Amino acid sequence: MITVDDLIQLVRNYNPKTNQQLIRDAFAYGEAMHEGQFRHSGEPYFTHPVAVAAILTEQQLDDATIITALLHDTIEDTKSTYSEVAEKFGTEIAELVDGVTKLTNLQLSSSETKQAENFRKLFMAMSKDMRVILVKLADRLHNMRTIKSMRVEKQAQKARETMDIFAPLAGRMGMQWMRDELEDLAFSVLNPDGRKSIMRRFITLQKESGDVILKITNDIRHELEKQTIKAEVFGRAKKPYSIWRKMQEKDQGFSRLSDIYGFRVITENEADCYRVLGAIHQRWRSVPGRFKDYISQPKSNGYRSIHTTVSGRDGKRVEVQIRTGQMNDVAEAGVAAHWSYRDGVQSENPFAVDPAKWIAGLTERFESAEDHDEFLEHVKMEMYSDQVFCFTPKGEVVKLPRGATPLDFAYAIHTRIGESCVGAKVDGIRVPLWTRVKNGQSVEIMTAEGQRPQATWIDIVATGKAKAAIRKSLREEDRDRFIKLGRELARVAFEHIGKKSTDKALGIVAKHLGLVDAAEVLARLGSAELTARDVVEILYPELASTSGDEIDASRAVVGLSQGQSFTRAECCQPVPGERIVGIAYRGQGVVVHAIDCPVLSDFEEQPGRWVDLHWHSGRHPAVHSVTLSITISNDAGILGRICTLIGEQKANISDLHFADRKPDFYRLLIDVDLRDAEHLHTVMTALEADSDVASLERYRDPNRKP
Repeated sequence: MITVDDLIQLVRNYNPKTNQQLIRDAFAYGEAMHEGQFRHSGEPYFTHPVAVAAILTEQQLDDATIITALLHDTIEDTKSTYSEVAEKFGTEIAELVDGVTKLTNLQLSSSETKQAENFRKLFMAMSKDMRVILVKLADRLHNMRTIKSMRVEKQAQKARETMDIFAPLAGRMGMQWMRDELEDLAFSVLNPDGRKSIMRRFITLQKESGDVILKITNDIRHELEKQTIKAEVFGRAKKPYSIWRKMQEKDQGFSRLSDIYGFRVITENEADCYRVLGAIHQRWRSVPGRFKDYISQPKSNGYRSIHTTVSGRDGKRVEVQIRTGQMNDVAEAGVAAHWSYRDGVQSENPFAVDPAKWIAGLTERFESAEDHDEFLEHVKMEMYSDQVFCFTPKGEVVKLPRGATPLDFAYAIHTRIGESCVGAKVDGIRVPLWTRVKNGQSVEIMTAEGQRPQATWIDIVATGKAKAAIRKSLREEDRDRFIKLGRELARVAFEHIGKKSTDKALGIVAKHLGLVDAAEVLARLGSAELTARDVVEILYPELASTSGDEIDASRAVVGLSQGQSFTRAECCQPVPGERIVGIAYRGQGVVVHAIDCPVLSDFEEQPGRWVDLHWHSGRHPAVHSVTLSITISNDAGILGRICTLIGEQKANISDLHFADRKPDFYRLLIDVDLRDAEHLHTVMTALEADSDVASLERYRDPNRKP
């Protein structure tokens, strides 16, 4: 274990004026409080708080944060109290320790309603003092570094929570190094074989091509020396999880994935950053679409850097990041740079973002969320999305999350622009509203008076702001009609179980869902955002099983004209929960396609045949057939086990075809009848977990006709 003298020396390295005695007192107090407690590994428990404190010294944080790390588990796990900590170490530290304790008790991976409320509490804690989150992230990092001593099922739970919540949060705060390590540690738990495969490929690559990093680093240094530019150059291989993610996103094998090395150039001033960029682009060919200038357009967490990817030595793609020393400090510490010390004094880095302003900007977008689901949607979009930068026709920059559409762009400019949007041009070319915009594109929005948001827009947009505005507009537009329809739906549902639909009963439902009043419940019932089954289950869960009528499969789609029929397209086999669009056929009704179906490109010149559709919300029957392509070992009993697995997930096999048969493996096409996209995910997850399943994918054939 790190001794108190070792810890003090780590702090003195960046803060010679540290209060050594207070750190000694906190060390002694924490050690005494945790006396007799042990970790799963058998080590004394206090080794953990000390390790967390050491991690925080790497970010050169202030004494209060270091002491909080030493004491962060005392109030929760020992006989220590808030009053005692305040008396011995002051109110500031007691508040921080109490804040970390409250965060530890939040179950961030629990059910969605509770998860949304806990995320509210998480951001509330962040708004009071960001250092609480810094300690919690360091706590999680050390727990992940030592996770192998936990039970296997506990490892999986912690790793998934880390991948879903803590790693994205670290990245959102600008602490990319921590995000990379958290993701890689979680990856080693969730997919150890995948990680080992990446590592083996790295070793093979090094044997074949030698030390590529050293060679390219020397190449860059040589180019800078020719231009008499003073700068430091560092190179590294990217983390296994980062490479794995790129392989999944690009659907490429390791051998075809070229940009697996990253290089960083640290200059003395901003002007030299652009000189370095020029020198690199003069020497090597830049890769189109892979240039980002975060110096002229900084991220909201203060991050500044130039990113470019070039075809380097032997044609290998390499990513180069160029920034000054002060920019690098912020890039390493993120929002934590506000508390960092440099040269013995608390840093006044001009690029460090004010945590209070940062958290205010982050949370203001969540205040418009009217219910738990909207809030959770906003949070996850904000935390998980990378940004793209687009331009208005006048050259103004609009920041959007990756995956955003021109409709998101319109709402980002102004809600009024979004609501009256009728079309968009990207780089001067007319595109569908569901097109995904890319970095550097110019977007022009076309509007018309009298245009109102469409229900299908909800599935097109990617930003919380746009979704909230569309939902609000849709609710207001036909509110009276929805309330009237909702009242009738509620009456029928309650009579079905022998109860009466009263305003008092609906008021209780509204309170449970966090809505304003009973009228809002009725409006959402009428607009199909709530189902009568949902309402009944809240008040009478014991009777709900008798009220759960499934949606009629012939009425599963919303948006058809009266008397218009529909069929699911065989080419893409869309299921409830997926974004859909219809193509009208004369005399044949409407054929429903998944929004990403390649067949839709055949109808781009026939906009009059397109029909805006979405699935009816509620419980669908398991009648939507989806074809799965599965390759399994050719051994006795395996096919029977696969069929049993599908049956255990409450899914029915309607057809089975042997597509390819080999002595050791064979490939099957299995038609499975499912309820919705979630049911499909459940079935595929169960199959993928079987050790004899070599590959599994959803089979789609563009040549299949409806």
